[in-house]
Amino acid sequence: MFTGIVEDLGSVLAVERGADFARLTVDSPVVVTDRTMLGDSIAVNGVCLTVTGLHGSAFTADVMHETLRRSSLGTLRRGSHVNVERAMPADGRFSGHFVSGHIDGTGTIASITRDGIATTYAVRAPYALMRFIAEKGSIAVEGISLTVTFASEDAFGIAVIPHTAAHTVLPERRVGDVVNLEIDPLARYVARLMAMLARSDDTVSADADAASAGITEQFLAAHGF
Repeated sequence: MFTGIVEDLGSVLAVERGADFARLTVDSPVVVTDRTMLGDSIAVNGVCLTVTGLHGSAFTADVMHETLRRSSLGTLRRGSHVNVERAMPADGRFSGHFVSGHIDGTGTIASITRDGIATTYAVRAPYALMRFIAEKGSIAVEGISLTVTFASEDAFGIAVIPHTAAHTVLPERRVGDVVNLEIDPLARYVARLMAMLARSDDTVSADADAASAGITEQFLAAHGF
């Protein structure tokens, strides 16, 4: 589990590519400390990876085909900067929102504008993701916990303060660039619950009838919310 609060702006030292995998070596002095161990989870641009090697202030991680297919990690090159965050410790402070490091898909930057001290980005995303994104909700973009400023059928907005810009990869992104997206997991679970309740078999017909009447306080309480 991560928080979406980036700890370090790491640098890719090497990318080894296979037919259906990649192996990244990332230099990150803030993240790679004497407490970092093999098998630890580290998010790279929002993607949860497992540390398979340690080399001074750098770590190595394998990226499987599924991850390459669903994320932008396949575009990384030697010298690329990446957002890096260690998994949140059980006694750590929770500053962002629940981020799993399991990328739901990618979006494309449609526009970048200044708004006072902030930089605003409009990001186009497929409907399969947009249906989970709501204005004032949370979303992780390149592993950064951000608040949605607007949401339409095919795009959403985020606003980035100077501190976030100074410590993440966002200032390096341009219109047309692909970014990793992870939706708020609560939206995913609610959608799954409602989809299952829509089934017509007898085992869930009573719940489906209740759901069709609308979401009520009693309905939510009965299902653990």
